[in-house]
Amino acid sequence: MSKLKLLSNQEIKAMDKLKASYGSAKKISADIKAKRQYSHRKGIALKKGYGQFLDDAENFAKRMLKLEDYKKKNGISINQKAVATLQVSAWQGVKPTHYCLNKVAETGNLFLPKEMISVVPLTEDYVYGGDLITTLAICENIMGARFCVATFVGTTLPAHRLERISQASGIRIDTIDAGNSLRSIQLNNQGTPFGNFCGIEVSNDNHLVYLDSIMRTSLETGATFFLNPSWSTIATGCYFFRDIPDISFKVSCFLGVQNLIQFRMLLEILKTYQRADGTSAVCEINLGNALNAEKFIQANKLLKDSKIKGVSLTAHILIPPDMGRSDFNWFDSTVKVLSAGSDITLKYESDGLCGQDDTIGSYFLPSAERDTRFETLGEILYRKVVACDNDGKKLLKMGYDIRLADVCR
Repeated sequence: MSKLKLLSNQEIKAMDKLKASYGSAKKISADIKAKRQYSHRKGIALKKGYGQFLDDAENFAKRMLKLEDYKKKNGISINQKAVATLQVSAWQGVKPTHYCLNKVAETGNLFLPKEMISVVPLTEDYVYGGDLITTLAICENIMGARFCVATFVGTTLPAHRLERISQASGIRIDTIDAGNSLRSIQLNNQGTPFGNFCGIEVSNDNHLVYLDSIMRTSLETGATFFLNPSWSTIATGCYFFRDIPDISFKVSCFLGVQNLIQFRMLLEILKTYQRADGTSAVCEINLGNALNAEKFIQANKLLKDSKIKGVSLTAHILIPPDMGRSDFNWFDSTVKVLSAGSDITLKYESDGLCGQDDTIGSYFLPSAERDTRFETLGEILYRKVVACDNDGKKLLKMGYDIRLADVCR
């Protein structure tokens, strides 16, 4: 039986042309590395008026709980094989992030997660106005966490950004006028303004918009870890960034990998565009909320057998009520996974209390409203950190090691 190609020659040619418009892979990689330096990020933050946030964060870091101190105080020893990585979502820009970290530092007895997920659309102001690069400097350079950035194909952009994609790739991108010299792609399905169900609407050649958004954001801010919520952007992303190892993806739960059939399909894409060193542009897969512990363990085995290096599996532990069951809690299943010797990343999309503002919908507030409501958003984020910390400490007491932000190590 002949093997069907995932990407056509025309699609590959268009992506190659788009990437070449930014320079060679070697140059792109070097430019991204330079933008990740704290001195560079801090310089931009100062110019954009965000310097005080970094000064405060440097002081917050001095008061964070240290893992070894906690283990010594509580007589904890690590005697289990599997490792749990802690992850919290909703680091919605510099102001909510600052609010949350201030409260964490004030308590002095909470761990920060190793991975921090942001779901802020990559608008022109967010990427180029100083907010994102300051948040990255706080979370990555100061706190030592890994920061995941979301990008949505339907984000409204200056017209010249979308025109450049068509010119560089040779592919026409259909857009609509959004006023004030802004344009966006035409969305035809239900869902958020930023793309059907967290960006799953990637119709026609709109994957080029997704890839270009990552290129621009990486080269401007040094961001390297991106949320990937759709089949076509996973395939094209793995191909496009196969020779730029700086860029990696977290496969979103919105992809809907709820069973091992879909998981095998996903692994086939990763194998098809595997990097020369055996890794993939995808480094993390958030499995669907309906998957049980037994299937999660089997997925880990399938992943190991695939010989794809450096990929971790994630499960939601708590989710908001507009995402699924209000009583959803996967902690007991997590313990089953760990007890079977399988590593796992625990993601906290909610604090588990089903509060009014603890929703997926709160991710998509306009930037002005996000700024005015930063205390509310920061409080929600803080409660998620608390929930994550509580479960992390339970796992420690069971003898499991946990991966935290470097500032806690």
